[in-house]
Amino acid sequence: MGQRGRSAASPPQPDIKTIMQRKLVLASASPYRRQLLQRLMPSFQCQDPDIDESRRAGEAAPALVQRLAMSKAQRIAPNFDNALIIGADQVACLGDEILGKPGSFAPARDQLRRCSGETVTFYTGLCLLDTNNRDYDLDCETYRVQFRKLSLQEIDAYLRAEQPYDCAGSFKSEGLGINLFEALEGKDPNTLVGLPLITLARWLRRRGVNPLLSNATET
Repeated sequence: MGQRGRSAASPPQPDIKTIMQRKLVLASASPYRRQLLQRLMPSFQCQDPDIDESRRAGEAAPALVQRLAMSKAQRIAPNFDNALIIGADQVACLGDEILGKPGSFAPARDQLRRCSGETVTFYTGLCLLDTNNRDYDLDCETYRVQFRKLSLQEIDAYLRAEQPYDCAGSFKSEGLGINLFEALEGKDPNTLVGLPLITLARWLRRRGVNPLLSNATET
């Protein structure tokens, strides 16, 4: 269940000119999140929040990603007036273990060997912060990936082809990585890449920014 800060009645729908006057800012340096948001909105800014993403002692994965999503949005919020700030964070879990970004071939190979035939759960925290009044929406979405049994030859071939060393779980689901899976489970496939667009679009509409109308002004 998502959280809303400083709950208020839904605002009236503004006209198109008012919609486009609101700045939309992605608090991220991730090229994957930037590419996803481009599917939703024609115009936005990006800024790297540069925060400490360390896990606190005993912190559960859903709490971790929500805290970091909120922290990212809050970090850059003072830099923007009349803006909606998007913060997001994601971790992948194999059982109780959080899988980090492998960084290179050998750790990625080890991750995929351990994930072979197992289910990996992705937790993605999402925050939308309004700099006008500090209202916010905050939630964690879950997506599960069932890996098929993988041979070492398949793992090595995949890693050499796609080199997903900056991706938690050591794969890119939007690319060749789809061949690694037996099944996917979740309401929004964009969540797996790192930005739940269905939820984000709903939150934007509630705050008077309709992606369909915003895109119409660009045509």
